[in-house]
Amino acid sequence: MLNDKLHSYIEELISEREPLFIEMENYAKENKVPIMELVGIEALLQFLRMHDSKKILEVGTAIGYSALRMAEALPKASVVTIERDLERIQAAEEFMNRTKYGEQIFLIKGDALEVEELVRERAPYDAIFVDAAKGQYQKFFEIYSKYLSDDGIIITDNVLFKGLVTQSEIESKRIRNLVKKIDGFNRWLMNHSDYHTVILPVGDGIAISKKKR
Repeated sequence: MLNDKLHSYIEELISEREPLFIEMENYAKENKVPIMELVGIEALLQFLRMHDSKKILEVGTAIGYSALRMAEALPKASVVTIERDLERIQAAEEFMNRTKYGEQIFLIKGDALEVEELVRERAPYDAIFVDAAKGQYQKFFEIYSKYLSDDGIIITDNVLFKGLVTQSEIESKRIRNLVKKIDGFNRWLMNHSDYHTVILPVGDGIAISKKKR
C-alpha cells in the first residue's frame, strides 16, 4: 500500500472534480458512507477508458458517486447499478437528478443476491465493478460474471482491506472473519481457471480480472 506522503502527492496531482462530486465526497465523509478512495477511482476510470467500456454493471451503488464518475468519464456508456439500502438509494437518486450524468444510469433497487433477473435483462456487460458487501464477493462474482461480454473485465474494490489481509492477529472477531473471507476470495480469484487476474495496491486494493481466451 502507498505510504501517506506518496498517496497525498498523487492526490495533489489529480485534476479538480466537478463541484457535485466534491459535495458527494464530503457527504460520504460526514455520513460515514464508504466510497472509493480518490486514487482508486481515478485508476478505475482510466481502466474503463482504456477498455472503452460501453455498458457497465456496478454491484453496490451507495450514494451513486462511482456510478456518476463512470458516467462522466465515459459519455457514451450506460451504467446499471444495484443498491439495497433505502437511505443510500434516496441520496443516490437526489444526486443523480442534479446532473445530466444521471441520465446514463439505471438504478436497480434490491439485494444484489436477489436481483439477477433484472440484471440479466440488460446483459451483456463490457465491465462489471464489484464494490458491495465484501463478505459476498465470491457470490457476486459467480452470479454476475456469466453476464460479462467475451472481451469484458471485472474490477473488484477493497481486496486488500486497509492492508488487514496481511495481518495474522486481529482482535475484532467480526473484522477477523471478514478479512478471512476477503483473503479466501482473493486466493480463489487468483486461481480461477477462466480468468487472468492481477491485484494492484491502489486505493484499498483493486483486482482486475479478464476472461482467458
